[in-house]
Amino acid sequence: MKLITLAKAALVAGAIATLSGCGTIKASQNLEDGAWDTFNQVWDRWVKSEGDIAYATMWEKPVEDGVELEDVIDAINSVGTNNNIKNVGELPLSKELQARGIKSDTVYVMSFCNPETARKMLDFSPAMGGFLPCRVTIVGKKDPKTGKEKLTLYSMNMDMMVKMGKKLPPDLKEAAMKVRNTIWEMLEKGAAGDF
Repeated sequence: MKLITLAKAALVAGAIATLSGCGTIKASQNLEDGAWDTFNQVWDRWVKSEGDIAYATMWEKPVEDGVELEDVIDAINSVGTNNNIKNVGELPLSKELQARGIKSDTVYVMSFCNPETARKMLDFSPAMGGFLPCRVTIVGKKDPKTGKEKLTLYSMNMDMMVKMGKKLPPDLKEAAMKVRNTIWEMLEKGAAGDF
């Protein structure tokens, strides 16, 4: 049954590709270098997860053993401060759920923005507003064997923004890469509790 469904999906995808080939070719000529590599990474994660688009489009970084939530938060905020990315909000979602009587492992959402870069991105494509602000989410999940909570960091794969879309003007690409690199650094240093 699954094979038949996959075959049908392949036929539909082939038909769509045939009918929209000219538009696809034209759009592909506007892409940044590395677009197809990024697309393939997203595609591979989508297939691995059996169609989970959120998993496919996110970066994830497990937090090292022994690193506490507060250390992760401090490290992420430190990277933001050092790179002129403003913390524009924090949502301790699991605490809010617990206050409502709902059990929850750790869920802590942090939002960041560089206002100048955000404005330039919106001037380039108003639809980019859907991605604002940049977020890093800390998600905990209890290990069923040990009962200990393991934290993982998630953020949108910003290579999609920089590489998979239309070519950005040079000054915007430079600014977007600074934000991209800062978010990646937040994941790396947050996972290590390094601030």
